Amino acid sequence: MIKVAIVGYGNIRKAVYEAVSQTEDMTVKCIVSSKSLAVDVPVVRNISELSDVDVALLCIPSRSVPETASTLLSMGISTVDCYDIHSSITELRSKLDKVAKSNNRVAITAAGWDPGTDSVIRALYMAMVPKGITYTNFGPGMSMGHTVAVKAIPGVKDALSMTIPAGSGVHRRMVYVELEDGADFEAVSRAIREDAYFVNDETHVIKVNCVDALKDVGHGVNLTRKGVSGTTGNQRLEFNMSINNPALTGQIMVSCARAAIKQNPGCYTMIEIPPINYLAGDVEDLVHDLV
Repeated sequence: MIKVAIVGYGNIRKAVYEAVSQTEDMTVKCIVSSKSLAVDVPVVRNISELSDVDVALLCIPSRSVPETASTLLSMGISTVDCYDIHSSITELRSKLDKVAKSNNRVAITAAGWDPGTDSVIRALYMAMVPKGITYTNFGPGMSMGHTVAVKAIPGVKDALSMTIPAGSGVHRRMVYVELEDGADFEAVSRAIREDAYFVNDETHVIKVNCVDALKDVGHGVNLTRKGVSGTTGNQRLEFNMSINNPALTGQIMVSCARAAIKQNPGCYTMIEIPPINYLAGDVEDLVHDLV
């Protein structure tokens, strides 16, 4: 039985907890949260209180992942995170790889659906059609990482960041903000546009009275690739999904916790792990059923 700890709170924590409850090969040892939770497992306030845990699932903002994951790995606990700042994944992977290897543990980073399972699909696309272009079109839907980033900006009481596909891998960010009393909207808007989550996309910031009235955690993606297999052109590949964002992210993290037990020490992204390692069950049975 794989013993996991859930670190964090909010929608992803809830989704991870529910996903673990549906498995037969893992159990929630405890949850780390500053909030009081109505759950049937122990709740502790700090990661320093963790013990007898195989894997910690980090349901926390991406910018908190590097320090928290490093600390847990140093404590001898493997980690899975859903870090989603694409531009710094390589740097984080390198950092966590050193800590994981020095403590004989495993870290799986960027383990959501994008980055994460979409990354695996993009890799398979390249294996099938080596020459060509892949377009990743998100949404329309709520981006959790972008929303959390906006909520962290001073003056923001609540926020919602919607990703709107403009086609050919180009996106528009529609950011709805509910401000704290006395907050300067222009300053908040400027800080959002300058944030690493938004700086490369067309971003519109809109002030609203109540963000909660707009929220919907649905999201989706369309992945397409057109290119050449061997010497044959016009090869077209397409993948679509419409999903509940936290539920899918939580499920992927739980599957990665299972994979973490099967890897050699180090830090991995999802494309580096054999897909069968994410699955519960006997290897021979899985090969028989899936191949």
